Amino acid sequence: MPKKRKQKNVRRTTGKGGNYRPTKKGAGMTRKGVKAYRKANPGSKLKTAVTGKVKKGSKAAKRRKSYCARSLGQLKRSSAKTKNNPNSRIRQARRRWKC
Repeated sequence: MPKKRKQKNVRRTTGKGGNYRPTKKGAGMTRKGVKAYRKANPGSKLKTAVTGKVKKGSKAAKRRKSYCARSLGQLKRSSAKTKNNPNSRIRQARRRWKC
């Protein structure tokens, strides 16, 4: 008897399970998506993007600095097409985080 494969969750930006922001709106997860993820994964510390003004040295500022450093590495390792496209998901997400 063949084993059944577990289906992967598909990232959707609209409709049922639309927990990801469309690229044009800055990519990343929505508030609703983070809430759903945390419900499905108790003990998770997942948070939404730091998009507003923050005080220098605050926790939010440190999260932003950390994300910007990580995402820069992702951007550097991506293809030339992605690096140079201002509408790529990574570039839009970095813009949303104010990197």
